[in-house]
Amino acid sequence: MARSCEVCGKGPRFGNQVSHSNIKTRKKWSANAQTVRVKTAEGVKRLRVCTSCLRSGKVEKAPRGYRAGLVKDSKKAA
Repeated sequence: MARSCEVCGKGPRFGNQVSHSNIKTRKKWSANAQTVRVKTAEGVKRLRVCTSCLRSGKVEKAPRGYRAGLVKDSKKAA
């Protein structure tokens, strides 16, 4: 799916939008998925990750210029 999280699987939700006059129309709420460069075991990949997974630390963003060990990690050097 296009607007779904590749980490937790959160996707679009469907329901009714109810107006003041109680008219119901179908509506789709998409997950807030962002395209992010993520460090994985294979290297750096672009994944669509929801913001709740980003804030909770389920994925680690790759710094700019980072390609699987070519740039020294600032956490290891300190």
